[in-house]
Amino acid sequence: MDKLLSRANKSLTVGKAAWLLSGSFALSAVLGLLRERLLLANFGVGETLDAYIIAFSIPDFMFYLLVSGALSVTFIPVLTQRMKTSKLAAWELSSSLVNFMAQLTLAASVLIFIFADPLVGVVARGASPYVKDTAADLMRIIAVNPFLFSISSVLASMQQAAGRFFFNSLAPVIYNIGIIIGIVFFAPAIGTPEEPAILGVALGVGLGAIMQLLVQLLGMWGMGFEYRTGVNWQDMSFKKVLSLLPARSLDQGIDYFNAIIERFIASFLFAGAITAYQAAFVLQNVPITLIGVAISTAAFPRISQKADARKDVFRREIESVLKVILWLAIPAAIIAFIMRGYLVRLLIGSGNAVIASILGWFVFSIVFRALFHTVTRAFYAQQDTKTPLVVSIAAVLLNIVLGFTFVEYFGIAGLAMAQSAVAIFEVVVLMVILQGRVGKIITLKMLSYVWSFLLAGLAAAIVNYILVAQVFTLGVGDSGFFTLMPKFVIIVLTTLATYLVASFILKIEYAKPVVKALVNLVYRPIKIQN
Repeated sequence: MDKLLSRANKSLTVGKAAWLLSGSFALSAVLGLLRERLLLANFGVGETLDAYIIAFSIPDFMFYLLVSGALSVTFIPVLTQRMKTSKLAAWELSSSLVNFMAQLTLAASVLIFIFADPLVGVVARGASPYVKDTAADLMRIIAVNPFLFSISSVLASMQQAAGRFFFNSLAPVIYNIGIIIGIVFFAPAIGTPEEPAILGVALGVGLGAIMQLLVQLLGMWGMGFEYRTGVNWQDMSFKKVLSLLPARSLDQGIDYFNAIIERFIASFLFAGAITAYQAAFVLQNVPITLIGVAISTAAFPRISQKADARKDVFRREIESVLKVILWLAIPAAIIAFIMRGYLVRLLIGSGNAVIASILGWFVFSIVFRALFHTVTRAFYAQQDTKTPLVVSIAAVLLNIVLGFTFVEYFGIAGLAMAQSAVAIFEVVVLMVILQGRVGKIITLKMLSYVWSFLLAGLAAAIVNYILVAQVFTLGVGDSGFFTLMPKFVIIVLTTLATYLVASFILKIEYAKPVVKALVNLVYRPIKIQN
């Protein structure tokens, strides 16, 4: 057991960490889609799932506001420096942060439990009494999440600082498994197989959070971590983390505040509007997580190390990550836009024009949100959390104005339009500021790369459209996972192959090693033993 845990917890290079995180995020994304499909199959696009989604609003907001990614980008750089000089001091810093976060989020969880009813009344002001009452009951169960997630997040950050990613990468997978257990087992046990109780799903959420924490504890095996009770308020490193934390926490909280505003607006539209928007959001978030979050998370420790180097060295590091993300995000956005009918049917089992329309308007968000994660981390690597915060505040205000305006004219799809516009705004503004500090990133050479990516994307888009519109057309009665998935896989693989070949012809550097690996795989000699 000790040997197995030691092997799983060994330090990884950025490349291997990126592959591991991408793989785990892919598995988590598959489980997340399965989770959503099971929810929609059991409860439908309607008020029950509206209530379930609303119930997450305040617990998730408090987690994002107090913890979330704030730790990974404020704690990791400080902890990395401390670990180079003194492990004992590093553990003292980590213990103080664990204890501080646990106390802070426990208080938040208790307050959410007590004030669930009025909180739901604010978030879902336009919802029916049934939705509000159900959401409040579910929120009291989900209120435990900020507390459990805060401890998990500190442990995850410690592992990342040490170059450990295995158990950290398993955490979201385990969380989704807990929710799926709630849907499949708890919900019908509390209700009936014909009418499962949404309360059982909330219990599955709590189970997933507990399981996630246990997995993170396994990731600490062999680090030699020496836990200490209490908070050392005199520790200079702890003070530094706390000084950096508010700006980043507000940035994360404000980003999630967007989701609350969107649910508030959707609650006035029609029964199931919140669920429809959430379904499209889940679909567009898959490539953002697999590409933007996975790569930027794996690259962040290296970016942090380069932050103290010469400007040109730091700039080249940022450029290299942005190019990889853009190269991968373009075909993902193309597939999501042209194949949105397939994606919606795979998720909910039948066609839904509303969800498909919302997903179509998310196409720009996929590309720019993927880039956003790396651009913001460039600031965090410089221990600047205030600049992204100011830009996020401006983005939230813009999103509120655009959200209310677009919904008036385009209905629920207007929220997706606003989201895409805001994603573009944030990346452009942050890039302009970053270039002022480290020199030009958007050079003619960089633009030539982007042009090549777009040309390869155009070739892939043409092939994808022909396959969807002429070869594997969707009929009115086409539905079901096993009916659609073979066609979907064929179209996606053909599209990606086209993009790869076009990239290779255009001499895009990332295509060559992929093509070479595929050729070696196909033409690998078979060893025959006598």
